[in-house]
Order: sequence, then structure tokens, then C-alpha cells
Amino acid sequence: MKRVLIVDDEWKLRRLIRDYLIKNNFDVEEVSDGEECLDILKIEKFDIIILDVMMERMDGWETLREIRKISEIPVVMLTAREEEEDQLLGYELGVDEYITKPFNPQLLIAKLKAILRRGERKKIGKDKILGEVQLNLEKREVKLKGNILDLAPKEFELLCYFMENVGICLSREKILNSVWGWDYFGDERTVDTHIKRLRKKIGEEYIQTVRGYGYKMEL
Repeated sequence: MKRVLIVDDEWKLRRLIRDYLIKNNFDVEEVSDGEECLDILKIEKFDIIILDVMMERMDGWETLREIRKISEIPVVMLTAREEEEDQLLGYELGVDEYITKPFNPQLLIAKLKAILRRGERKKIGKDKILGEVQLNLEKREVKLKGNILDLAPKEFELLCYFMENVGICLSREKILNSVWGWDYFGDERTVDTHIKRLRKKIGEEYIQTVRGYGYKMEL
């Protein structure tokens, strides 16, 4: 049974979400603010967090910053705002998904299950597997449907980085710094060019463009 932590200062909304989660066979805990969230994460383990943006003692943004210092646990953000700037900030801080209030509880459940499925991708030894793509770190080998792909060194490193961060929105700058290094003097178009080549080899469906921000790998 998957464990979900609800972080929201509106008890009625917490109870609504809790009831739907329990009906869908989730184990649920709830807290009313960011500080309580950080405290409980020190002593208990959860599979995913539902985090409200607008809270008085510690808002969702600050809470998320602190969570990301200690954990890569998936976070779904609840927000009453639809501004693109807010969503870009969330992705930069490590949000996995957004739900805008008011929302359909069934949609929330569906998104939670989708995120958890992504997190359960198989790992066998030195292999990372996503769909029909299999990457072997030890052999520096990538297979698609069992066939070995001919990847350039940077294409391999780029794919490895994406497969280590499945479901996470990655900015072009972050990709560039992580794969090419902080001392690389090229521009972000290098990322776009290599991703275009990589997509041709593994399939367009694995790496999605996040408009105005960067890319995200998911099945």
C-alpha cells in the first residue's frame, strides 16, 4: 500500500483528499503546514506528497525547497493560481505535477498513480529500464527492443541523466551543467541539438518538451 502525505492548512480539503485516497487503497497521513511536514519526514517514509502552495506558517515553495534538500520524493503541488511563472518556479524547485484548485479528486488520484508508476520502473543490476529502452551503465550500452543502439558518448550521458531523473522537469541550463559540465562554454542550443538526435534513435515519445523551460523524460 502506497503512503501519501497531505500538507494543507485547510482541514476540510485535507479530509476530502484523504477520503478519496483511502477509497483508492492509499495509506494517508496529513499535516497542516510545512514545518510539520518536514518534521514527519524525518521519522516516517512516504511514497508521495500532496503539497498546498498557500499556507501561513511556511508556504509550499519554501517547504518544497527544504524537502529537496533531504529527499527526491515525488511532490504534487496544489495551487489556486494558474500563472505560468508559478508553474515554472515549481518545476525549477522540483515539482512533479500541478493540480489547480478547484479540482476533480479522481483526476488527482489518476495523476498520483501515474507518478507512482513512473517511480516503479525496473532496475536490474547495472541496468536502467524505461519502456523498451534499456541502459547498461557498466557496458555503456543502450538497447531498444533488444537491439543495441549506436549512441555518441554525449548522447549516452544525456540519456543516462534523463533516466536517472525520470518524471522530473529539467531546465536546459541544468542539463547543460550536469552533462557537459559547469566549465562548458557552449550555449543551450547544444542541448536541443543532442536531444533531437537522441529522440530519433530511441523514439519521440520518451523525452517531452516542457514549453518555456526544458525537457522531461517519461513513458
